[in-house]
Amino acid sequence: RVRKTLTVAREHYDKRDFARAEPLLREALTHDERLADVHDMLGVIAHDRGEFAEAERHFERALELSPAYTEAALNLAVTYNDQGKYDAARVVYRRIKGHTAGAGVDPYARGKLANMHAELGEAYVDAGMVREGIAEYERAITLCPGFADLRVRLGTLLRDHGELSRAIEHYESALGSKPDYVPALLQLGVAFVMQGDTARAQASWERALTLDEHNAQARIYLRTLHLRRDSGTFPPVGPPPGDGR
Repeated sequence: RVRKTLTVAREHYDKRDFARAEPLLREALTHDERLADVHDMLGVIAHDRGEFAEAERHFERALELSPAYTEAALNLAVTYNDQGKYDAARVVYRRIKGHTAGAGVDPYARGKLANMHAELGEAYVDAGMVREGIAEYERAITLCPGFADLRVRLGTLLRDHGELSRAIEHYESALGSKPDYVPALLQLGVAFVMQGDTARAQASWERALTLDEHNAQARIYLRTLHLRRDSGTFPPVGPPPGDGR
């Protein structure tokens, strides 16, 4: 009966039908409280509702029952982060690294860890600790070099911190893994302008507009570039948007 209950519960869980999955999972626990995966699923359901304390309790119990349960550890670290328990999250992260040392980390785990670093980085930035935030984003990129969105965010932090060359490297790397990523093109153009390279800025923004013809930000940037060129702020960089096209 317990196996049948869990089979149905997992089917609902996999479909994210948490309302049907939860009572079945709790029923399974009444028969056997030592089901680590059930605690993990209940933790995810609680986290989805924003009930972080309950989620934390289930993830911690899952790890007590199965110390090498990477998915539960990742979920617990994320839950700690969501509650501002950054030191506790770091402890769990080190634990994950210890269990996976020499065996590599599967792509799912890498992605989740990278996003954890990014979330922690944003927390640092929000607290005014930009350099620490940059360091967390760099750790995220080390785990997942192909995450274009994280590279763009890191590039923007570096750019605003006065490190234009490094920012441009990250924008260009983002485009290397995702050539049509419009946010990278937009931010790359801004960095080029800050370097005084308006020709390359215009090319980046025009490329963005080609990919997304309704992109308001690209149009504003190009229009601003044209107005500044006319006022003599920048040297001529070509026809304004719409001329001869």
